[in-house]
Amino acid sequence: MQHMEAEGRQQQVLERSIGTVGAVTLGLGSMLGTGLFVGIALATDLSGTWVLAAIALAMLTATCNGLSSAQLAAAYPVSGGTYEYATRLLSPATGFAAGWLFLCAKSASAAAAALGAASYLLATAGADPSEWGTMVGLLLLLALTCTVLLGIRGSVLVTMIILCLVGIGMVVYLGASMNTSPLAGTGGVPPDAVGIPGAAALMFVAFTGYGRIATLGEEVRNPRRTIPRAIVLTIVLIGSLYLLVGWSLSQSAGPDELLLQDSSLNPLQAVTTRAWGDGAGGLVAVAAIAAMIGVLLNLLLGLSRVVLAMARRGDVPRSHGFIWNRTSTPPWAVIDVSIIIAILILVGDFTFAWRLSAFTVLIYYAITNLSALRLQPEQRFIPRWVAVTGLVLCSTLAFCIPPGTWVIGLVVLLAGFITRWLMRTLLGTA
Repeated sequence: MQHMEAEGRQQQVLERSIGTVGAVTLGLGSMLGTGLFVGIALATDLSGTWVLAAIALAMLTATCNGLSSAQLAAAYPVSGGTYEYATRLLSPATGFAAGWLFLCAKSASAAAAALGAASYLLATAGADPSEWGTMVGLLLLLALTCTVLLGIRGSVLVTMIILCLVGIGMVVYLGASMNTSPLAGTGGVPPDAVGIPGAAALMFVAFTGYGRIATLGEEVRNPRRTIPRAIVLTIVLIGSLYLLVGWSLSQSAGPDELLLQDSSLNPLQAVTTRAWGDGAGGLVAVAAIAAMIGVLLNLLLGLSRVVLAMARRGDVPRSHGFIWNRTSTPPWAVIDVSIIIAILILVGDFTFAWRLSAFTVLIYYAITNLSALRLQPEQRFIPRWVAVTGLVLCSTLAFCIPPGTWVIGLVVLLAGFITRWLMRTLLGTA
């Protein structure tokens, strides 16, 4: 590892190797996972056939936030996302809050993705997820950590393969859902307009993968053109798919199939199996496994780049800012993030992690929009009203999450500031 450090001192910036196709690929890989196979079911359970309105509201929020992120990433094309933008444009404390919230939220999401992939993989193989799920989740995390350590190009290639598998699964599911209806006597999911804000807040988590494009800003070619184009294209593609899946699920699934009581059978697989049998359901299960692995892979990428940015400013130990020249990868940041995710895999709970991720990510993007409002006129190519709309939507939807989650989220934020103060005081990382 000393040889790695010697090489890293020669180059402390990441290589710009990602074009529009690669950026869109990573964005899609970050968004086609737990949101598609679980998030839409949670939202449908809350709002019924009004799920389309919830998805549309989440998509509007994501579009505003994505455009603000694109504008900021074009002005400051470095790793770190909102952590870096808020530090420069608002204050170091606000930037730290954004970075800390992002790390906590997305580490929980990554753990949920690992556990979900392990559960579906074991169930498909006929094993008991409750007995072996944690171990398989840790093994998946180890394999993907090694993939990320090998460099960004390998991660893009793996993500492309995953997207092909997810695409096949989606074609099978949509075909099956058009040839079935809810079980006799159960009816469809009843409409509930009151549940729209809460469902939109949960669905927003499923859209936030576009942020991975911004956090990789230091590795994107021609960021002022590539990042906005990739973010908008990714949101449009994903939003269209989510609307289609949300509509089909609200029409073909019964209420019991949305309760997620059986960890071995996701709602899309349940509908497909009922319509076309176990073989078709197995294909959807494979798609779910691949999708969640893709989410975990891309979260490792995004989280490690935020840690890299925080290390450069002394908000985490500066050793995490080291970049290995051979692969243009921050190895200590990747390993540190993997350890955090591994701990959460050992102790995590999927539903709680999803709600906490929704609350903290909405606050994170509220800070994104605040940062965008501070850009100078010559840096701005998106109207100010877009950032204002994003700020209002994020602030409103964040508090549509159950109140207990707010308290835990704020406690997590306070713990982050205490940790930061201790590091700066005792370790002198400032």
